[in-house]
Amino acid sequence: MSADDETRSADDVKADFDKDPANVSDGTEATPGPVGVEAAPDSAALPEDQEELRRQIEETRAELGDTVEALSAKADVKGQAKAKVDETKTQLRDQQDQAKAKVSEYQAQAKENPTPVAAVAGGAVALLLLIFFLRRRD
Repeated sequence: MSADDETRSADDVKADFDKDPANVSDGTEATPGPVGVEAAPDSAALPEDQEELRRQIEETRAELGDTVEALSAKADVKGQAKAKVDETKTQLRDQQDQAKAKVSEYQAQAKENPTPVAAVAGGAVALLLLIFFLRRRD
């Protein structure tokens, strides 16, 4: 860190950070060059045909509307949180359905061939009895 960095205000640092296209989170780059009135084309660059000019204006309005809509969606934290909750609920329901299907599958297998289930249950009972008698002996 240099001495110049220590004397800069937080606003100066933030302004430099915001100018850097690498710091834009959605992958877009900062707008290069002038914006607003300074970015308006020269009158010589405008089409002479009024219909073409109207078409360009409508296209620009549509693009602006899309941009405003995208920015509104990004700024809607409550809406984003609700969407994430809904997505998580859907994932949990899917997992629950898969688990139910697995349980049903295992139940069907146990009904078809109860020997392995009985063997596991018998082993568990024997283990519990062994633990019970060993603790009682102490």
